[in-house]
Amino acid sequence: MDLTRSAPLRLAVVVASNREGRFGPVVAEWFLSRTALREDFAVDVVDLALTPLPTALSHRPGPEARAALHAVSPVLAAADAFVVLTPEYNHSFPASLKALVDWHFTEWQAKPVGFVSYGGMAGGLRAVEQLRQVFAEMHAVTVRDTVSFHRAGELFAEGGALRDPAGPDGAAKTMLDQIAWWARALREAKTVLPYAG
Repeated sequence: MDLTRSAPLRLAVVVASNREGRFGPVVAEWFLSRTALREDFAVDVVDLALTPLPTALSHRPGPEARAALHAVSPVLAAADAFVVLTPEYNHSFPASLKALVDWHFTEWQAKPVGFVSYGGMAGGLRAVEQLRQVFAEMHAVTVRDTVSFHRAGELFAEGGALRDPAGPDGAAKTMLDQIAWWARALREAKTVLPYAG
């Protein structure tokens, strides 16, 4: 039996917002309920409100930055794939997410990235389009299909359940299927030939 093929894929879900009063945990809880239905993923969560990284990069990070990196870097390194759950702030993505990306490099290489976005009329899609460029520079592969919540606050009931889950549930399945294909293909490829990044 090929253990590479049969072992669950490690999926790191990055909750990008660290804003006070953020809506991200509501969206994250829904998305994690979708991943829980799948046997092909083992999920880790990186919540940037709980592990803040400084925006000032350093080759000699201080104690606080080292502690945050110690919490997140091994999770990113072990991941076969990522889903970035992001809001849109001023037509872009949060500084907390850019800091996470910039503190790492090889951890992203030759791995797929999917996106769950939320916001107002644009549903966070402008943030996602910018993130595609950023992750291309990191040698990551972004999957085509996304999950986006336009006017997100109106779509979830007070307890956090989606008022009409059919569309988002279907979009999440499509995106996770694409991530699973890429993650498995890239994981197998790297066992034969290391990525030449």
